[in-house]
Amino acid sequence: MKTSDFNYNLPQELIAQHPATPRDSSRLMIVDKRNKEIEHKHFYDIVDYLKPGDLIVWNNSKVFKARLFGRLEAQDSDINDDGIPDKPLLKQQEVEIFLVRPMENQGVWKVLAKPGRRVKPGMIVRFAPDFYCEVMLKEPSGDILVQFPHSASSLREPEGSSEHRTAGQADIDEEVRQKANKYGHIPVPPYIKEQGVRNKEQLTEDYQTIYAKDEGSVAAPTAGFHFTTELIEKIKDKGVEFAEVTLHVGLGTFLPVKSERVEDHTMHSEWVELSQENADKINKAKTEGRRVVAVGTTTVRTLEGVVKIQDTRNKQISNLKFQLLDAFTGDINIFITPGFEFKVVDAMITNFHLPKSTLLMLVSAFVGDRLVGHSLGDGREFMLQCYKEAVTEKYRFYSFGDAMLIS
Repeated sequence: MKTSDFNYNLPQELIAQHPATPRDSSRLMIVDKRNKEIEHKHFYDIVDYLKPGDLIVWNNSKVFKARLFGRLEAQDSDINDDGIPDKPLLKQQEVEIFLVRPMENQGVWKVLAKPGRRVKPGMIVRFAPDFYCEVMLKEPSGDILVQFPHSASSLREPEGSSEHRTAGQADIDEEVRQKANKYGHIPVPPYIKEQGVRNKEQLTEDYQTIYAKDEGSVAAPTAGFHFTTELIEKIKDKGVEFAEVTLHVGLGTFLPVKSERVEDHTMHSEWVELSQENADKINKAKTEGRRVVAVGTTTVRTLEGVVKIQDTRNKQISNLKFQLLDAFTGDINIFITPGFEFKVVDAMITNFHLPKSTLLMLVSAFVGDRLVGHSLGDGREFMLQCYKEAVTEKYRFYSFGDAMLIS
């Protein structure tokens, strides 16, 4: 399968630069994948397309200000060994650091740097008098590992206790995020061009779902942008139930598929959490034949990724009582392309995605799910047809754009 098979033409003026006001006034394309039919509505009309007993599952991850601007400092007076003192020069060099995710070691984060060529192991990147990191390692991929110092209060776990070490690590990660939120910027996608002139507080509010609570994402799960408090109450009044997962959106969201063949693309792992309470809600809905409606591709990846891991585990362990989903915390790495068999998700709410992206491949796979009798290529062809009609009808695309409901 070629990556170019998932390309389409999009006029620049259709890339949304701000959310709809109110949020649920955005447009909504209703996609019937079985009959290959399309309707044009608004998001507040979604109530009419949900059924009593449906279970909506959304990603409650919250975006933090992962985009930082700092100055380079050298701990050595001549870090390049060229006979010229570097520290005075480096203090004049600004660098942008993008926090990607915390690593297993305390205070260590994976980051991206711009320009990366300036950043060398041993240097200090200072964002504020009380907030800095040391560059530890540059990986061939371009990723950089940095070490943030931590306060004594974050190191209260006893020596040798893995349980307390995990708690201490969480405290240090939280300390880094708190300072990033104080000094940093919301990492909105580069195709949103108005970010330099918009009110910073308004942008922070816009680039967040109203139900976000578990901080850790560097990009928002944007399919949830369309929900308002009033709309959620109307949906509940219809007898629709809600469950939640956490997937901290990370580096993979910003990486295009560069390989010529889809199969050669490497996905980055993502940290997810599914509580037993929410797993039970999903299991009950599936057992009773009720629909699971996933809000966004991040929710889809969480549910299908977790059940894939647990299916593998259940096949390897004998005499284990099987449940569709159990509680899970950890990394998943799942690349959903046409031909994938969906086991949990029955309907999906999603935005319009970038050409040749893994997200467009995922929704194409869902539309052409082989369980409804489509051939491998049908999902891609029909989804591109939907996108072509969306362009004709002047839908708004990408993060702040309009939505579709696929069922």
